[in-house]
Amino acid sequence: MSASGLDRMRADAASRGLTVTVRERPAARSLEEAAALMDLPPSRLVKSLVVRRGEGDYLFALVPGDRSIAWPKLRAVVGVNRLAMPPADEALQATGYERGTITPIGALGGWPVYVDDRIVGATVALGAGAHGHSAIVDADALIVAYDATVADISD
Repeated sequence: MSASGLDRMRADAASRGLTVTVRERPAARSLEEAAALMDLPPSRLVKSLVVRRGEGDYLFALVPGDRSIAWPKLRAVVGVNRLAMPPADEALQATGYERGTITPIGALGGWPVYVDDRIVGATVALGAGAHGHSAIVDADALIVAYDATVADISD
């Protein structure tokens, strides 16, 4: 899947006019190690998390690497009482990407994107659709390209 995931991510970015720089990177054992490898602070490594809203209904929550989803905040922004992290196989089915490679860029489903307000104005690294790669993007351009909702959704 890695080549097709990377190709799908690049094609979707291009179709939206989103500039993405793909960087190869070795596996890291910690957030700090990953940040050092990418030459970015940990807060600029963005986790793209697939969240289940309901049966067959998902969203992306993008949060800084050094923070976690604040479930009460995210539920309030989305306007629902329940949200859950799906198992890895379900996340793959919903997005076409394996955990560790997930990105809204090129994901299947066209799910809505929610971005933590702490990444606004920053250059960030996120999944690129393939293991061993990161997508470097301007967060503001990503927000525009995906008509993302920006809110305080992390702790």
